[in-house]
Amino acid sequence: MADVSIRARLLRLFSGNVIVRNVGGKKLKVADTSNLQYLPQKQLVDRYQRLFSSGKGLSGYSDTAMVRSLRLGLFRDYESMDSDSIIASALDIYADESTMKSEYGEVLTIKTDNDNIKQILHNLFYDIINVEFNLWAWVRNMCKYGDFYLQLELDEKYGVKNVVPLSTYDVVRLENIDPENPEYIKFAIESADPNQVKSSHTQMEFENYEIAHFRLLSDSNYLPYGKAMIEGGRKTWKQLSLMEDAMLIHRIMRAPEKRVFKIDIGNIPPNEVDNYMNQIINKMKKAPVVEADTGDYNLKYNMQNITEDFFLPVRGGDSGTQIDSLPGLSYEAVEDIEYLRDKLMAALKVPRAFLGYEEAVGCVVPETEIPLLSGEIKTVKEIIEDYENGIKHYTYSIDSKTNMIVPGEIEWAGYTSKNAKLVRVNLDNGKYIDCTPDHRFLTRDGEWIEAQYLEKNQSLMPLYLDETTQKNKNGYTTVYHPGTKKYQEVHRLVAEHYDMVEAGSGKVVHHLDFQKKNNYPENFDCSMDYYEHRKYHSKLTEKTINSPENIVKRVKEQKKNNHFETAGRLGGLKSADKLVKWLKENGPWNKGKLSGETKKCVECNKEFYTEPHRNSEKCCSSECSTKYYTGDKRYNTKFIKK
Repeated sequence: MADVSIRARLLRLFSGNVIVRNVGGKKLKVADTSNLQYLPQKQLVDRYQRLFSSGKGLSGYSDTAMVRSLRLGLFRDYESMDSDSIIASALDIYADESTMKSEYGEVLTIKTDNDNIKQILHNLFYDIINVEFNLWAWVRNMCKYGDFYLQLELDEKYGVKNVVPLSTYDVVRLENIDPENPEYIKFAIESADPNQVKSSHTQMEFENYEIAHFRLLSDSNYLPYGKAMIEGGRKTWKQLSLMEDAMLIHRIMRAPEKRVFKIDIGNIPPNEVDNYMNQIINKMKKAPVVEADTGDYNLKYNMQNITEDFFLPVRGGDSGTQIDSLPGLSYEAVEDIEYLRDKLMAALKVPRAFLGYEEAVGCVVPETEIPLLSGEIKTVKEIIEDYENGIKHYTYSIDSKTNMIVPGEIEWAGYTSKNAKLVRVNLDNGKYIDCTPDHRFLTRDGEWIEAQYLEKNQSLMPLYLDETTQKNKNGYTTVYHPGTKKYQEVHRLVAEHYDMVEAGSGKVVHHLDFQKKNNYPENFDCSMDYYEHRKYHSKLTEKTINSPENIVKRVKEQKKNNHFETAGRLGGLKSADKLVKWLKENGPWNKGKLSGETKKCVECNKEFYTEPHRNSEKCCSSECSTKYYTGDKRYNTKFIKK
């Protein structure tokens, strides 16, 4: 009967090969748990063992012993590298960036549709493993050595109940130990530490599911282990260390100030000059001292004298005895060290500004406002807070070679100094920028100048933003290119810069959130042409402003409609009043040119004026006309039958 215990099932699970599942029809899903697809296996000559396909190395010893010896040599170098300020800071930055909390304050986010699984994993990572407190040190060690190991204490009822970090020096990964199951893996701990094992010859073995092995699989030549993040800079670090030591030794040997003693030897015979000079030198080097308590006579070394001082015998003329000073050598040639330091930073993949080596970077005060591609204007302080919470931002930059505005991601934001000296740069638009004296500004002629060296009325490279006013493209942000002296729509500029759309391709840059001013690349969909874009928006109106619900809502809002009608009537009355006022002042077009005649009404005897085409009228009004033609009766009785 098969063993169905939790440990047996874990052993079968972690000793399997690539898992292939049928997810419906002819579709397959591969779960490569051992990274067999990601990395080549057993055919490369790596740095540890596979010099020959046999189980012996060059010296005849086992591969395991050779691998262990070579790895310990690497680890000793890594320990020394960790004492270097640049590499130690880089390791700290790796850990800081890897454990940065999200905008929700989470170091690790669990994404799953199954709430039960989410609760179990949250309890494991946050309550048992305590990733919020432990992950930083674990990540730093993994970046330092390339590997990190956790021993899992398992319980058949509760699962993982505790974890214990293991030293990278002591753990050995054992592979290919079972010919019948090539994927079977075990871990062994070999240590001389009596606190871990009973003796230096004792080996503790663990199954694969009892050890969590974290490794950086960036180079297959280091299999079955990972490659440290600082391995690429190991050779450069050694060269830099030697160069720095050589520079210090050279400065120490050449820096002290020397003295030149010109001793007047008078008429001393030439064969006695050497003895005389030795007496002077010994007297200068040692000063006689008499002990006050014992009265002993002692010659102590005089620290003011240096063996490299020069003693020169002179005679004749007005030579006399004199002492001159010879200044030390001022060593300023550090180009070689800077070259190696730049190579080391390139190997560590850490920006120079992160380590404080960026030349003339300067900084601005936290209240400085920065325009973003999203249309927002945020202060440096707000951008720093967003960066620490994992929120990405884009802003405007410039290509100093072409003087063309280009979009750029804010890769880093943080505080560089406190209580620093500031200068204020006043602009011609009434605004100003407070910054450190070494903050650089780009001038109109393409030159970078520190704030402290700017001159009055000196033109700086501008950033002009505007909006489109075309009938069908109103409200889109545009930016002015100093290089071409033309404006360009920002959404087209960003999409073309990040290769999301080609110029002249006919594709439309659609804003996913329908905000015209939000020009972040993540907010673009560049898959539609002009007609597809119009059709897309037409369908959206059927679901939004022209939906049946909204139409009914507009019809039912009678109060609102009445308000519109009332406003229209009031507008018409106001227009009529204005027209009457104008007519009173200016009159009709034929004012003063009467072509009709004045008559008297046959009914009321009142005078009235008639136009030429109405000269036949006898009455002044419709009421008088009715009375005149029908008498007191309102209707014509001619057609009324009696």
